[in-house]
Amino acid sequence: MAAPTVSAAQAIGEYLQSPDDLVKVAAFRKKLEKEKASIDARLKTGVKEQLEATRQGLSKLLGTRDNVQSIRDEMSSIEGECEDMSIKVATFDQISRVSMVHRNFESTEEMVNNLLEMATRLDHLEHMLASDSRDIVGPAPNLLIIHYHLNQLERFRNHTMHEAKKASASSQQTLTRWFERLNQFITRFDEYIVELAKNILPLVRAGHADVVVRLVKIAEVEGKEDEKALVMRFVKKAAKLDAALKFKSLQANARVLKHYRSKIQKAIIESIQTKMEDAYKQDEDNPLQFLESSTWIYQDILRIEKDIVPCFPADYDIFSHFIREYHKSLNTVITRMASRKIEATTMLSLYEWLKEYKSNMKELGIAPELMEPPLLDGKEQNLIEDYLQLIIQKLDEWSNNLMKTELSEFTKREEPPEIDSDGMYGTQGAVILFQMVNQQVDLAIDSGQGAILARVISEVNRVMRGIQEQWTKTVDAELKKQIEKPEEVAGGLVEYCIALANDQVKSADYAEALLARMEPLVSEKYRVTINESLNNAIDGYLDVAKKCMQTLIDIIFNDLKPATKALFQQGWYDGIIHQIVETMRDYMADYQSYLNSALLELLVEDLIDAFLLIYLNALANSPKLRMPAAAERVREDINEVYNFFNTLSSAQDVEKRLRVLEMILSMLEASKDMVFLSFWAFAKEYGPNIGFVEGLIRSRSDVDRSGGGEIMDSIRRKVKDENLTDPAEPTIMKKVTVQNVFTRFLRQ
Repeated sequence: MAAPTVSAAQAIGEYLQSPDDLVKVAAFRKKLEKEKASIDARLKTGVKEQLEATRQGLSKLLGTRDNVQSIRDEMSSIEGECEDMSIKVATFDQISRVSMVHRNFESTEEMVNNLLEMATRLDHLEHMLASDSRDIVGPAPNLLIIHYHLNQLERFRNHTMHEAKKASASSQQTLTRWFERLNQFITRFDEYIVELAKNILPLVRAGHADVVVRLVKIAEVEGKEDEKALVMRFVKKAAKLDAALKFKSLQANARVLKHYRSKIQKAIIESIQTKMEDAYKQDEDNPLQFLESSTWIYQDILRIEKDIVPCFPADYDIFSHFIREYHKSLNTVITRMASRKIEATTMLSLYEWLKEYKSNMKELGIAPELMEPPLLDGKEQNLIEDYLQLIIQKLDEWSNNLMKTELSEFTKREEPPEIDSDGMYGTQGAVILFQMVNQQVDLAIDSGQGAILARVISEVNRVMRGIQEQWTKTVDAELKKQIEKPEEVAGGLVEYCIALANDQVKSADYAEALLARMEPLVSEKYRVTINESLNNAIDGYLDVAKKCMQTLIDIIFNDLKPATKALFQQGWYDGIIHQIVETMRDYMADYQSYLNSALLELLVEDLIDAFLLIYLNALANSPKLRMPAAAERVREDINEVYNFFNTLSSAQDVEKRLRVLEMILSMLEASKDMVFLSFWAFAKEYGPNIGFVEGLIRSRSDVDRSGGGEIMDSIRRKVKDENLTDPAEPTIMKKVTVQNVFTRFLRQ
């Protein structure tokens, strides 16, 4: 688009936009004059340069016209010299015919002699070729001799067949039969040339680089002859027939083109492909061995650069030719290897080998453009994805099979659990799982890549969490059956829960050992991911172990349901606690024998808490307590329970956990005036728990409704005045369920 035209007035308007700008008119004028002078100078210089260029162009055109005229005059002179001699010389026809007859006699004599000698010469050549062919990587001393004589015979054949085009068909057939043996020998020699080309590298290794030089020399000679033949064929097609007939060399039209150079290059390609295929087939069932033994490729490259390149002319670019074909053939083999179903170890080894290949080729100074296309199209990262998918598949497959067996044994319980070397219940599941996991982790470690190791660990965590979830659901389902339909459930749930709990602790130990082994091997970037994954798995194992502990406790108190329902009822005054303690004692005897010691400690703690919760819930929701018999009964309960738990845990720990009962007993025994003091000691450690305390006070038979109200009013005022709240850490009292006021009223 053309630029819009700006008028002089518009241009001046840009400078004079306010009255104050009139003062600057002189400066603007000088500026514009300078710009004009600069533009005029550039225009003058440009015009001068253009005129000079035009002048030189005209001069060259005049010189060219003179040269063309000179050439035209010379061509006219040549044409005059080439006029028909028959016009200038009267006897030219006779001279020409005599000369032609003489040439024909000489040609015929030479042709007959050559035909008679051809069989003898072929015998000699065949003997030399057979001698050289016996050892394809030998010195080939007769190569150039054979080629020289064969070239002469071939020229003779071409000339003879060219001359025989005007002869009868029978004569041509006779000549064809005469030359049949020669044609066969030419074919055998061509095949020998190709075989030599296929063995260029072995020839050099055998110390016969001179054979390669002679081979290339022959290719060069034949290439020039091919070029001549092609040029003459073109001239014959393009020129007038009478002009073409003046060139005796047009007989080359009968030559069979050899294309030795392209044949040698194709033979080199074929030899490389064959060598690569043979190397791969030798270790087709063991790809790792192929990769490990592939150093011969680099040895070949070094030999090519050192000994073969000097044997070829520069225009062959033989080094690039070899490298391209080595790379292409290798890519074909590697692609085929990667497309097969290979083991995870092979995938990782192949990935590492590809990186090493790039590094080695770079170290050898190989240009990147010679390695096109990249091995596996540059998608070697897909090997890692395939490896990870294979790991996932294997882990899922193995873990599914393992869990199928483990869950079947756990639910059927046809045989008691195995007893390990420590005399504990257990199974082989944990050992088998971590054997599989360590195998895959070791493979990932061999890759030397933190990213791969981190992803494998993440998948391991996923599998472990899946197994843990299955165990949690199975334990819940089996406990539910045990509670709801005990007559239909196979026995041994206690033993199998103990075995499962022991296995979970063992698995957590294995996972912790695995984490300790991984941490020094990776950078901080991947260490965080690995820590999170394995710590998550460890937590999961401990959660399943806790689930088993809770199940063992649930089984105990499921058997104790009739007894626990009688707590603080009429039968409780007769000492029902003894039945509860003895039942727990029986179960704990089995647990102590076959449960991991660390789990046993947790189990005892949870068992005390479970007992306390059941006891306190029963107390919180009890009917009227007959005083002082109820207080005495509670004291006896505490003593019996304390003596039992003392056999399972330290006296100090048991005393600490049962202190809540002592404090509640103190409130139960205290007089109306002293209840507040007992409450205050209780509230400072366990919180006010107004609902529970009110229920306890009002359930005492020795406290009437008004008296209980007075006590609670006093307690509430004190709690409010002192701003007494629950402790920061939740206590057992937070789990106690207290009935509402209306339910408590109906109960009383």
